[in-house]
Amino acid sequence: MSQALKMLPKGAEERFARIRNGRTTRNRRRLFGTNGIRGLANVKLTPEFAMKIGGAIGTFLEEGHMLVGYDGRISSPMLAKAVIAGLTSTGCTVYNVGMTPTPAIQYAVRYHKMDGAVMVTASHNPPEYNGIKVIADDGIELSRQREIEVEDIFSDDRIRKAKWNAVGEARQLPRILDVYRDGIKKHIDVTAIQKKRFHVIVDSGNAVGGLVAPYLLREIGCKVTTMNANIDGTFPGRTPEPRPESLGELSSIVSVADADLGVAYDGDADRSIFVDERGEVYWGDRTFGLIERSFLQDNPGEKIVTPVSSSILIKDVADEYGGDVVWTKVGSIIVAHTMKKVKAKLGGEENGGVFYAPHQPVRDGAMTTALILDIMAKTGKKLSKLLAELPRYHIKKDKITCPNELKKPILEELTQQIRGMSVDTTDGVKIGFPDKSSILIRPSGTEPIYRFYAEGKTRKRTTQLLTEYKAKADQLVDELTNN
Repeated sequence: MSQALKMLPKGAEERFARIRNGRTTRNRRRLFGTNGIRGLANVKLTPEFAMKIGGAIGTFLEEGHMLVGYDGRISSPMLAKAVIAGLTSTGCTVYNVGMTPTPAIQYAVRYHKMDGAVMVTASHNPPEYNGIKVIADDGIELSRQREIEVEDIFSDDRIRKAKWNAVGEARQLPRILDVYRDGIKKHIDVTAIQKKRFHVIVDSGNAVGGLVAPYLLREIGCKVTTMNANIDGTFPGRTPEPRPESLGELSSIVSVADADLGVAYDGDADRSIFVDERGEVYWGDRTFGLIERSFLQDNPGEKIVTPVSSSILIKDVADEYGGDVVWTKVGSIIVAHTMKKVKAKLGGEENGGVFYAPHQPVRDGAMTTALILDIMAKTGKKLSKLLAELPRYHIKKDKITCPNELKKPILEELTQQIRGMSVDTTDGVKIGFPDKSSILIRPSGTEPIYRFYAEGKTRKRTTQLLTEYKAKADQLVDELTNN
């Protein structure tokens, strides 16, 4: 027995033995993760796979009318063509909208009354990845129950093949971005924003956000300076996921240019991270809290939907302004479907996703940017001032590598170790402490990693929690890997 295993809590050795003995018997076939299907392009997500999943989707939809779009990744046009081939082989009529942000194709589904859509994107994942999101006729990605139906069709090879004279037609559907921008403008005071002549630095991250945000902002009277605006599937400017540590250049440019704010989008532009006029970068739950406060001032008593990964700030704001927080598992699909179920008009995530249902109940980076500018215009306050008015917490995030097959047993062991503490098991384990600090430990649904979200009133407390619980999880990974 290893020395590390001897140091584990009582009963852990027996649990590890059961895990090791049963590890080879698990053989579940699951394609969809937290947010669509993800994998290495041309390794897991091959044209053959994409065509077959397109056929499974088409079989599930029974000859519907579908949109297909894709992001700026190198492999995306190839995979989109394969998806279209699979869909049309089942008899679906497919409208190719080309390169587009995910929120734009979601808006187009409802606007054009389609039966659904497929978006080829890996969102924030590294350049070598790609993914497939399946969108229903309400513009929201498929629920888990409906994903299982598609997976079963795929795994059981029950894909329908239309007769030679009944295969679907592939058509083009232009100008969906114009319609999308017009839809956003209906929910803000364009005149008020035009009067302010805000200067905005837009970092689209060499991705499809550059197809919408700069044009939208100019149309509502902003001076726009762009960076990383050329679409390049290698993402040379920064990583596809906008995080404080990757936005140093945007922060510097905002300060030097004396701009009013900066905004950075992820790979498919459904998320946005903001930089104030001083160059400070904020996590998404802080700017979501600002939108939440403005929304509840006009709509007291409304429900606010957010995952357990969000800051306690969201509850503080709701309590002060008469809102009701509905906590969910992590995942934009879960937030969107929960909003639909409880008839909520606003949802948000710590990663920069804001769901504004009067426009559409899905994450939308351009809509979020417009809402922030609308608040600044109506209050006449700088972004730093508005955010300083909110309760202050320190948040740190990190991750460790963890093989997918170890995610469940590690979660089970962690749960055993923290028994008796104040724990929320809505998603992973979130431990709360009397000083309003917390640590969330949860397995990623899209990557072989465990994620950590630590929060506290001081940086020292936040760092302490992150260090302590990362070490616990690392030890469990080592033991399960080596024994």
